Amino acid sequence: MSPTIRAVLFDLDGTLVDNMPFHIDAWIETARSLGREITAATVMRDFAGRRNEEILPALLGRPMSPSEVASIADAKEARYRELFGPHVAPLRGAVALLDELSAHGVLCGIASAAPKPNRDFVLEALGLRSRFRAVVGAEEVARGKPAPDLFLLGASRLGVDPREVLVFEDAHLGVQAAVAAGMLACGVTTGEPPEVLTAAGAMTTAPDLEALPEVLCALWRRVA
Repeated sequence: MSPTIRAVLFDLDGTLVDNMPFHIDAWIETARSLGREITAATVMRDFAGRRNEEILPALLGRPMSPSEVASIADAKEARYRELFGPHVAPLRGAVALLDELSAHGVLCGIASAAPKPNRDFVLEALGLRSRFRAVVGAEEVARGKPAPDLFLLGASRLGVDPREVLVFEDAHLGVQAAVAAGMLACGVTTGEPPEVLTAAGAMTTAPDLEALPEVLCALWRRVA
C-alpha cells in the first residue's frame, strides 16, 4: 500500500514560481563576466539545487575565499531579482494546491537552495509566506542537493517522518536529494524533461501544479 503523505516540501525555484529562465540568464551573465561561457543546459545540469558556495569554485576551477564567493554570488542574485521582479507570479495551480493540502491537514514547507534574500523576495511578492509552516535554506545545511540535508531539515522542522513527505522538485539533483532523504518526489517539468526527472527517481511528473495525477493526490487525501 502506498504511504500516506502528511507533509509536502516545495523546492521554491521552478516549483512555486517559474523563475528558472531568469536564474539561467543571470548565471550566464555572471559567468561571462568571469571569463566563462556556459549554457542553460549547464545551469540545469550542474547548478540547480546546489549552493553558491559549491557552484562558484567549480565554475572557476579553483578555491575561493568566502568573501570572494559572497561578492560574486550577491551580484548574481541581485541581477536575478532585477530580471524576475516584473514577472513574479505563482506557478499555475500553486495556490489551489496549497488550499487543498491545507483542507486535508497536510503541512507545507519550503526546502530551497535559494539564498534567503531570494526566498524572501518571492514569498513576499506572492503573499504566500503564511502558508508554509517551515522555510529552510542553503545557509542552514552543510551540503546542497543532491545531498538530502535540506529535505531532512525541512521534515524535522515540520515534525514529520521523512517517509511521510512528498517533495515537488524541478531539477534532477533535487529529485535525487528527495529520494536520498527517503521521500517521494513529483517532478515539475518547468526546467527539465519528464524522462530526466523520472530517471532521477521521481514517482511521477507534471508540467505545473494544476490537475495533478490522481495517484499523487490520493497520497494526501487519506489524511482528512
